[in-house]
Amino acid sequence: MLSIFICEDEFTQQEIGKIIENYIMIEDLDMELVLTTDNPKIVLEYVKNKSVTGGLYFLDADLNHEIDGIELAVQLRLLDPLGKIVFVTVHGELAFSTFKHKIEALDYIVKDANLEDLKSKIVQCVQIAHDRQLTYKHYFVIKTAARSEIIPLREIMYFETSPVRNQLLLHLDNRKLHFRGTMKEVESHSPAFIRVHHAIVANKHSIKFIDAKRMEIEFVNGEKCLVSVRKLNALEKALSNKT
Repeated sequence: MLSIFICEDEFTQQEIGKIIENYIMIEDLDMELVLTTDNPKIVLEYVKNKSVTGGLYFLDADLNHEIDGIELAVQLRLLDPLGKIVFVTVHGELAFSTFKHKIEALDYIVKDANLEDLKSKIVQCVQIAHDRQLTYKHYFVIKTAARSEIIPLREIMYFETSPVRNQLLLHLDNRKLHFRGTMKEVESHSPAFIRVHHAIVANKHSIKFIDAKRMEIEFVNGEKCLVSVRKLNALEKALSNKT
């Protein structure tokens, strides 16, 4: 589900929220308005703690706070590199500032526009974010304290539990990465990910073949992992329908 955030310190906060919620309900979109606030720190804390990926953010560029809308966008881009940022502003010159900071905003909505124009722009942003979210499901984002890395699913072989507490080991086509996460989170990320062992989630699109005698899976890069007896039938069915 795509999470939507509004950080706005004027009356338009309520108007934007109503427009978004009505549109989501009418179109039955897999999206949710999870947070509406005038405090950018609350937004940053939520995104960091919930490890939000690909969120949609409506930000007031002129927040009456020590962190303005531009700085909030900069910090959000670090936490959620796949996020879509929309600025709500009265300043037409904002585009240059966002370009300078490499924010890559989805759109700029002028506050003094009439209600119909405001609604049209917001709805358009929501629909674009929804459509792009479908594309982003072809990627997996790993977040560390220093940076985030966007990894195409086609490069992923499998995930396994790590000896390091609360961490997983990701096997890619030509390297390995440790990151913080759970098997449950990984498994729910994409239909391509399937649990083949209590400690392993495999990318079914990267499986070359299954050795049922040795209870092993071989991947397209030559790596192998175990498959449990209990998971074998489900895996074979999944491979017969690689969608």
